[in-house]
Amino acid sequence: MSIKRFVLALVAAAPITIAAQQSRPVFDVTEATIPQLQAALTAGRVTSRELVLLYLARIATYEHTLNAVITVSKTALAEADVLDRERAAGRVRGPLHGIPVALKDNIHTMNMPTSGGALAFKGMIPPYEATLTKNLEDAGAIIIAKTVLTELANWVAGSPTPMPGNYSAVGGYGMNPYDPRPDPRAGFNDGRAVMGTGGSSSGIGTAASFWAANVGTETSGSVLSPANQNMLVGIKPTVGRISRWGVIPITADQDTPGPMTKTVEDAAIMLGALESAAPDPHDPATRVCRPPANRDYRPYLKRDALKGARIGIPRAFYFDPFTIPGTTAPRGGLNPAQSALMTEAIAELKKEGAVIVDPADIPSVVTADTLKNILFWNTCSGADNRKNHNANCSIDFNYGMKRDFNAWLTSLGSTAPFKTLTELRWFNIANAGRGAMKYGQSQLDISDEMDLVADKARYDADRAKDIDLGGPHGIAQVMQTERLDALLFPGAGGAAISAKPGYPTVIVPFGRVPNALTPAIPAGFNAQPVPFGVSFAGIECSEPRLIELAYAFEQATKRRVPPALK
Repeated sequence: MSIKRFVLALVAAAPITIAAQQSRPVFDVTEATIPQLQAALTAGRVTSRELVLLYLARIATYEHTLNAVITVSKTALAEADVLDRERAAGRVRGPLHGIPVALKDNIHTMNMPTSGGALAFKGMIPPYEATLTKNLEDAGAIIIAKTVLTELANWVAGSPTPMPGNYSAVGGYGMNPYDPRPDPRAGFNDGRAVMGTGGSSSGIGTAASFWAANVGTETSGSVLSPANQNMLVGIKPTVGRISRWGVIPITADQDTPGPMTKTVEDAAIMLGALESAAPDPHDPATRVCRPPANRDYRPYLKRDALKGARIGIPRAFYFDPFTIPGTTAPRGGLNPAQSALMTEAIAELKKEGAVIVDPADIPSVVTADTLKNILFWNTCSGADNRKNHNANCSIDFNYGMKRDFNAWLTSLGSTAPFKTLTELRWFNIANAGRGAMKYGQSQLDISDEMDLVADKARYDADRAKDIDLGGPHGIAQVMQTERLDALLFPGAGGAAISAKPGYPTVIVPFGRVPNALTPAIPAGFNAQPVPFGVSFAGIECSEPRLIELAYAFEQATKRRVPPALK
């Protein structure tokens, strides 16, 4: 049964709503924020049951165009009824009481399957909930759906045929609500979106108001990128601030869940709900950062936070093309439309009283020492970086995926359809005719060839270099030298360098730029402009300060524009 037919059946089976009985105006969930939803619930203008039905109605109306959903919860209405009764009795669990949210389909739920988008796990109900799922439920959230994603968080197929963002064997292709059409270009016209959705998490449903907010996961850009592409606020937290227990991994070295929302306030509320009050015994990294008082980030929503704040502009590579000393070819830089938008963003920061340190170049980016320059040090990826062809890249993802994915399979016990990454690869090969590996599985291949004993020394060295170039001789060094509160990155451009040492970033919507693809989109297609945001990045556990800065910037600019759905 299609998602639309399933949702319509749920709605048809639901008893008449209180709003209909009392002829109250129908509440409009479109673009509604979490505080607005809570105010309406508190005032009795809407019930949690009605919110679920209203969001389901939007899913039924637009899902066939957007393909944002892998699974809709069969229990959401029953959960809403329980929460409505609790509210009527004077009990409110937390800031998300009765609010529908969605989870990426690599996060364990026990009332819906967790597939990771992989055919091998289609329909699998894990034997335990993710820690973050329980935290959300304890805060009163209703998990209404699981979102599409890039299969196994985009660690399936790299070169020679990379998997498109938000494609999976189970979910198909997710479409961007700001231009929900397939790519018409020859060689790219396989069903993928003409406007990138970001990846591997999805922000499609939040942008389209299918629910109030959603949770993604990031290893290197997969919260920040979809937030950027869907005009959302995203918080990529310090690795360990939110438990990864019950999340299908790539590598525990860099994996972290994070919220995507329409506003910074909503993201702050979600972050507090996702974080545990005490370290999770299943995830040692949760000892890294202490939660704020009452796990509440709302006290950091300060309108004047930019006044006197020192914001660094990493010009080299991230803003302007940069030629590494000793080389001849420039690298990186923004196109003219992106550059103009960032110039405008910097002007807004100055207007709000920020001290702009420009340039504040990152040492590991501008150094002439090629062994210590992060631009010469990528993550090994795809068939081109198979064993004996991976001397000049980090094997962290390859090694970490085999180590942590096999450990995750073990945690499933008898629920696991197989026991090792090797068996997953065999399954995909055996089921290629059913679409199990439309783009191949070169990422899985280069992970499975790792020997967790023999390759340990190489992994340790690569991991240490990743941390050093991203942190102590990267972001941390320039921030300390220039006494910065944050670095400002264009869009999700700083995601990769921040991810290596596990540093946090908050992205805020700011504008739209032309959809300039290569090769070009055919004349007459009328491609719509792409959302583009600005990111505030810092060192470990600096989320409170970043939220302050992001909130002040958001309130000064208020540039989010909802998609015009048809």
